[in-house]
Amino acid sequence: MSLPAILPALAAIAAPVQAEAPAPEPAIVAVDPRWFEPPAVEMETPPPVTVTHRHAEGDPLEGFNRRMFAAHEAFDKAVFRPVALAYQDVVPKPVRSGLRNFLRNLTEPIVFLNYVLQLKPGKALETAARFVFNSTLGLGGVLDVAKLPGFHLPHRSNGFGDTLGYYGVKPGPYLFLPFIGPTDLRDLIGGQADGLVLPLAVGDPFDRAEYQVPKGVIGGLDTRAEADSELNTLFSTAVDPYATLRSVYLQDRAGEIARLKGKHAAEPTSPLDTTLSDPLSDPLADPAAAPPARESTAPELSDPLADPAASSR
Repeated sequence: MSLPAILPALAAIAAPVQAEAPAPEPAIVAVDPRWFEPPAVEMETPPPVTVTHRHAEGDPLEGFNRRMFAAHEAFDKAVFRPVALAYQDVVPKPVRSGLRNFLRNLTEPIVFLNYVLQLKPGKALETAARFVFNSTLGLGGVLDVAKLPGFHLPHRSNGFGDTLGYYGVKPGPYLFLPFIGPTDLRDLIGGQADGLVLPLAVGDPFDRAEYQVPKGVIGGLDTRAEADSELNTLFSTAVDPYATLRSVYLQDRAGEIARLKGKHAAEPTSPLDTTLSDPLSDPLADPAAAPPARESTAPELSDPLADPAASSR
């Protein structure tokens, strides 16, 4: 083979092999993450939520009253009731009756004064006669001779709370206070006035602690012991003991004011005979003017206040 013939082949072999050019890399594009966020939606700010505590109408301090009632129940269960029942067991009944009559006789001047303020001279004179007979023939009031058939002068409770109610003062909000129990603003003020009569009008010994403390202790223990069976019956089937006691107290007070006004409301023999409709449905009106919602018997205590907030001595 001649040289000219192989020169092109040698030239092809001697030439550098050109590498295949790599494929161009794809361009990197920066992406703003905000592009993928959902569009912002303006939300209206909700109004502030006001939390209201539901209470029975006319019992604006129900939360406070229920706490006081719970504290009183705990104290009663742990201390007051056991001591009262021990007092009842240890002290003979004639002695307890004598002390009760003696302390009750000391309230007769207050009863007399309030009958005078209520312009009831007949009942005022009967109260004065009862006080005289018991203070003399009854050995200072230890014996209640005035209620015997020859005299027919039973004890009637009366106080400044009754006088205020008689003249149309509304009861105000219901209250439950330790060592006082169920009351309302009118009776709380009236009770304080009752307690000041003898200390201010007579003075010694009624203004001294040596009288006030034993009177309060003995009277409280005796009252608690005497009321034990009725309280047990009242609370044993009560759905809401607080509301039940509130209703019984207000119904009882309404009846007392009604009798003073000459409406001759039937006097209950026990709390179980009291209708349990709640006078607090119109709390600031005179409860004496509120007619009973329905007749009641003891079996109704199985559900005395189906809705205490709607319906409420």
